[in-house]
Amino acid sequence: MQRFVIVLFALFAFAGIASAQVPTSGNVFFGYSYESVDSSAFEFANFDRSNLNGWEASLEGKVFPHVGIVADFGGHYGNQDINVVVGGVPGTQNISGHELTVMFGPRVSVGVGRLRPFAEALFGVGHMNTDLDSDTSFATALGGGVDFKILKPLAWRFQGDYVQTRFFDATQNNVRISTGIVLKF
Repeated sequence: MQRFVIVLFALFAFAGIASAQVPTSGNVFFGYSYESVDSSAFEFANFDRSNLNGWEASLEGKVFPHVGIVADFGGHYGNQDINVVVGGVPGTQNISGHELTVMFGPRVSVGVGRLRPFAEALFGVGHMNTDLDSDTSFATALGGGVDFKILKPLAWRFQGDYVQTRFFDATQNNVRISTGIVLKF
């Protein structure tokens, strides 16, 4: 743990020094997001995946010409009918819920004509709230996408991420797909 803190401190210290060498640039993204959520956290219920719709927003600041630091925020909402067995009696219950994530990490990108493909690794926290219970856990996202330049400061983003959470002492393997507007500065 101490080594991790030292490496993290050095990364931010060197990023500050390096930012004097790189012209300030970055981008803001906001758009629609779909997430296929692994619902394995609820062992008593008989369903595998939930489809959640919502939003994703991110802010990226460049620390090197092809490397940026990203703050990523997401909210996904939905409901699903599930088969439950309560007291030996089978039944159906509609559960609604939402998942919120806040993650940070590096993004590597390169411009190729009107396209800017990128890859990212994000780490942070997620919070799941349902009609039955709520929990907060560590969250990670690995993925990437591409920005398609429309005008000089404006682009359209297509992005996909593998998001892993650990709600209710179970690991969820989720897929998140997002699209929306990017404003470059």
